[in-house]
Amino acid sequence: MMEGFGMHGWGMGWGWIIGLIVLALVIWLIIRTINQNQGVTQSSEKSPLDILKERYARGEIDKEEFEQRKKDLM
Repeated sequence: MMEGFGMHGWGMGWGWIIGLIVLALVIWLIIRTINQNQGVTQSSEKSPLDILKERYARGEIDKEEFEQRKKDLM
């Protein structure tokens, strides 16, 4: 009877270590996902001046309009 108990004691010891490793991996994955989502949000937000520069570069507005709108933004 005691021999079986010793075997289960060893298995229980590894069980909680494996549980901690799994918990750490889950937390790491959650943090990684949150950080990736924040990076996408921050890089996709453009300032009004950036949008104005892009419109000028695409030829949607001429230099006079660009300068006037830039002056309005500043």
